[in-house]
Amino acid sequence: MGLFDNNNFKSGAKPEVPQSTSFSAPKTVDINEVSRLAMGSCFKGDLVLDHDIRIDGTFEGRLFCGSRVVVGEKAVVNGEVYSTVVDFGGTMEHGKFYVKDALTLQSGCKVKGDLNFHRLQVEIGASYSGACQMIGENEFNQAASSLKAQMKQAPAQPETKE
Repeated sequence: MGLFDNNNFKSGAKPEVPQSTSFSAPKTVDINEVSRLAMGSCFKGDLVLDHDIRIDGTFEGRLFCGSRVVVGEKAVVNGEVYSTVVDFGGTMEHGKFYVKDALTLQSGCKVKGDLNFHRLQVEIGASYSGACQMIGENEFNQAASSLKAQMKQAPAQPETKE
């Protein structure tokens, strides 16, 4: 009996839809829990967030996001990005991604850097150059722990003349 066989509907039975055990409904995002680096803005340094961020400006440094990073098509990101999910549509001239779950390289993006991810989606028209490695949760956690330890170290104090 085929999937589209009319016999399935004669008895009133509905076709079975496979259920995925790994699917979870998207959480509702409160606009007040989304950070934004607007177009024309520039951030240099380390940034740690537990909630989503959208970048449309320029980011240089290290970013640790416990949720989702969305990078717009005119954005420039250079440095290291650690996140659960990354949707990248901008430009990276040098850097690294460590993505616990899914990394999407959107059409029109340009990336020069290393990709470390659990799942990867590359849209037609995306440009990528660099090393590429599939990682599991343990590898992500090790890299994230190393980053967090580095970020906890106090920054060097500027020298002052007396």
